[in-house]
This record gives sequence, C-alpha cells and structure tokens, in this order.
Amino acid sequence: MWSATAFGADKVTFLTSWFAQAEHGGFYQAKATGLYEKAGLDVTLKMGGPQVNGAQLLLAGETDFMMGYDLQVLKMLEQGLPVITVGTSFQFDLQGIMAHDNVAGLGDLKDKTILVATPGRTTWWPWLKAKFDIPTSRPGPTRSTCSPSSPTRTWCSSPIPRRNRSRPSSKGVPVKFFLFAAGRLSALRHDPWSRPAASSTRIRRRPRASSRHRSKGGRAISTDPAPGNALIKADNPKMSDEQIAFAIEQLRALKVLDGGDAQTMGIGIITEARWKATYDFMVAAGLLKPEVDWKQGFTDRFVKSLKLSM
Repeated sequence: MWSATAFGADKVTFLTSWFAQAEHGGFYQAKATGLYEKAGLDVTLKMGGPQVNGAQLLLAGETDFMMGYDLQVLKMLEQGLPVITVGTSFQFDLQGIMAHDNVAGLGDLKDKTILVATPGRTTWWPWLKAKFDIPTSRPGPTRSTCSPSSPTRTWCSSPIPRRNRSRPSSKGVPVKFFLFAAGRLSALRHDPWSRPAASSTRIRRRPRASSRHRSKGGRAISTDPAPGNALIKADNPKMSDEQIAFAIEQLRALKVLDGGDAQTMGIGIITEARWKATYDFMVAAGLLKPEVDWKQGFTDRFVKSLKLSM
C-alpha cells in the first residue's frame, strides 16, 4: 500500500485560542510525536492572542480550524457565516476571572473594570454580562497578561491560573480565581464546550484525522508530556516547566478531556443535547435570535466513532 506521504501531506493550519500553553498540549503533542504526519497531515499550529480575531482569520482562509466557543459559532450562524463545530477540546469551559482578594464572587463585578481580550468579547463576556447584569461599559482595555496592579480592577484570567490560587500574583497582590463552570451544577453554571474546533466550509478528511490525532496527543500527555511541552515553550518562551506541570495537574484533576459525555462516548464528543442547551441559554438571555438553525452549527460525524479514552 502507498503511504499518504507518498502523495504529499495535506496541509492544515490550526489556530489556538491564546499563547501556547498546557491547555493546547494535545495539539502540540500530536505535532511533536509525529501523529499528524502519520495521518498524512502537514499541520501548522498558530498561536492566538489578545488581539487575534480567530473568526476573521477562519473566514478569510488564513486558518482551516480555530479554537472557539459554541456561543461564538451560534452567533456567527446568526450572521449567515459558514462555520461549523467539528469537535471539542474539553468537556467544559476552563475560562474564569482572576480577581482581587476583596471580590467575593462573580456577582460583585458590576462596579469593577474587567479587562477582556478580543477573543473573550464574543465568547464568555456576553454570558457573564447577561448572567450578572454587568453594565456594557464595564470592559476595560485589552491586555495580554492578568497581573493585578490596581485594587479597582478585576482581570480576566487565562483558562487555568498559572499558580496555586492561594498564592499572591507575581506582583505580590493576593488574588482569587473564579471558574465559570465551577461545580458544573451550581448557580454559576455556564459550562459551554471549551474551544470547539470550528472549520469553515473547507472540511474533507481533515477534521476526522485532526480530531483523532489531537485526541491521541491529549491521551499521550498522561504518559510523557515532554515532547509537546518543548514545542509549547518554543512558541511561548515565557511558559515555564513549572507552569505547564501545574496546568497539566489541574487538567487531569478536573477531567476536562475525558469527563462528562467523554467518559462513555469518547474524547472530543459533541452531543445534540449539549448544543441545544447552549442555544436555549443564548435565546433566553437575548443573545441569539430564536430563528437561528442551531443544528447547522455542529456535526459529530468526525468524532462519534473515535471512542478514544484515556
């Protein structure tokens, strides 16, 4: 049999949600260990960031896939844009707010300035604003880091705090971290799928192969994360071994990759029930028009038969 590489690898570009970090480890691990190449894929990983508009890059053909949100995809459907979700990175959202120690909970944010990076303004920010009745004028300027320096401001966090939440920030300011999906059954529940990989209309064999080998990469992190970690640090030199190790520990403890529906249906699974729940929330909160055909926003045909587990 001819190998896929004999005919030239299929070039694929994937845009992550932020600067390279442990939460992207499955993609980097698959790249570092040659899993993509074995599938005949020549994958280029691009980092997101505070000023990167992934949706624009996707629609412009600058990337084939991006890490986004279910809320984001449904809103784009409302605008008539050709996007679809083909798999999930995690089974619940890791995003949260890093706040000063005097903030008791997310309900205390109304009189605070919240620094929201560009990706967050179309993903978690509409939910937070609607859930806690935060004035539209509260978002402050975008920053690429979350280091508190003023007692009047609250900072959006990277998905997982880079240090134990009981310790102060790098500037010596005591901080708290509020996970949006905390408890997943609590009154704070938002719980969207974290960063579904959304593609434009350019989906052929790529989503299935990419989903399978990214999932295998995520699974491989449990045994030896070193290859993927090296690529993460090459893209993002500010990411230390200690920070990556702490994040991996939290990912395992929270079972974000293989918890929830993935426990029985496999890593990366999307279910109609979860997608419909997001649609219902958005409509009820006035974030989405009821006539949007929510079923057009996702497909499980690339992941439902993978049945990958840790």
